[in-house]
Amino acid sequence: MSLPTELSERTLRTLSTALDLTIADDTALTSSMSPDPVGRLRVLRGGPIDKVVTVDLVVPAIGLDSHMIFAFTPAESAIPHFTLDSVRSARYHAMHLDLIPRADLAVHLAYLDAAYLPLTPLLEAAWQLDGVSAAAIGPRQRAMMSPWMVVCRATESAFRALDATVEGYLQHWLTLVDKGVPAVTGDTAARDRANRANLFSPEVDLVWAQVAGLLGDEQAERVRAELLG
Repeated sequence: MSLPTELSERTLRTLSTALDLTIADDTALTSSMSPDPVGRLRVLRGGPIDKVVTVDLVVPAIGLDSHMIFAFTPAESAIPHFTLDSVRSARYHAMHLDLIPRADLAVHLAYLDAAYLPLTPLLEAAWQLDGVSAAAIGPRQRAMMSPWMVVCRATESAFRALDATVEGYLQHWLTLVDKGVPAVTGDTAARDRANRANLFSPEVDLVWAQVAGLLGDEQAERVRAELLG
């Protein structure tokens, strides 16, 4: 089992146990590149959140080993969404870890301090690890995430060392789910719809063209629709 697979499955087990989640959908993802499924789309529901969506894509022939988790909080909630994307390619490991804001951080200082400030030591320690380097992501995509986002490439040993970062972010998020966050102004549901529409837009994130090339348009849109709603 690859390191990204191990990390993703361990994280999903923690989420499932802590939030009492059960699988509502488990769909195989297929490709013209292989007679066997190349991945799976899972949706888990239960507890105080809306849902967890996981997308696993493994195609050894092209060096793809990608595992994505999105834990979405309810539409009316201001608690951030949790996301972890762990990847192994032929040349490096990669990670995307963040708590996606549900409000404008610049004008909600109490919210920022409660939801994000405790992550600062974890963020700083992650960037100090030998073998961790910044991944290529533009300011347009960064604007939809948080300043505490960890998006990086890593050597195998550095990827292992990032386990502590992932666990710290995850446990902090679970605490927020349990205890809540300071109130924010505005329509959180409308903001979330707009933010997710941009975050998962093929025009913003070019990875969707690669997903469509692998799975075909119909399956790619099925995955994207689950993330959007």
